[in-house]
Amino acid sequence: MLILGIDDAGRGPLIGPMFLAGVLLTREQARELKNEGVADSKTLLHPSRIKLSGIIKDACVAYFIVKAEPREIDHAVISGVNLNTLEALKAAEIINELAKGRKQEIQVVIDCPSVNITAWKATLMQYLKNQSLEVVCEHKADANHPEVSAASILAKVAREDSIAELKKKHGEFGSGYPSDPITIEFLKKQGDKLKESGIFRKSWATWKALFPAKNQATLEDF
Repeated sequence: MLILGIDDAGRGPLIGPMFLAGVLLTREQARELKNEGVADSKTLLHPSRIKLSGIIKDACVAYFIVKAEPREIDHAVISGVNLNTLEALKAAEIINELAKGRKQEIQVVIDCPSVNITAWKATLMQYLKNQSLEVVCEHKADANHPEVSAASILAKVAREDSIAELKKKHGEFGSGYPSDPITIEFLKKQGDKLKESGIFRKSWATWKALFPAKNQATLEDF
């Protein structure tokens, strides 16, 4: 049997994309990665994540990373699709890609982004091409399953790489989270100038509060 771990990074920030990663492993590979120090990406420092991401990519059967740009996220929120459903679509994209053409049995383990695990899993299952897959959705799966920990690391590194590129282009803006004073200061100074750059999530309450006059977006804007 193969196991496929899936996790996200960048779900809550105001700036930049959200990433989801999937890592397909044998159980032996999962044990080896745990012994290498693979753990929930939030518990690791950046240099460790970089080192481990290389080890994961070399060791796994396969991996696949997808992203949702801010405009795609805004479209989901404004259209009523919502972020949880968008994440289910992205997770299904990973599963469909990594399970394609494989004869081995695959167990999928996902760190569930929704408080309602049962409902979110039901949404996810609608988009799977192979309905016979065993799918396990859990909270804190990134801490409890090495395959999900591995996915969390790849997603986090992809997010960090993306943020680094955005900072090279637009300047320092902190973590990109609404709770970060550096991010808020950047938004106040550069938000109007960069409003069409595609880096901001305009459906977020923080953007709406700072730019109320710009808060009349429709689906046609995306």
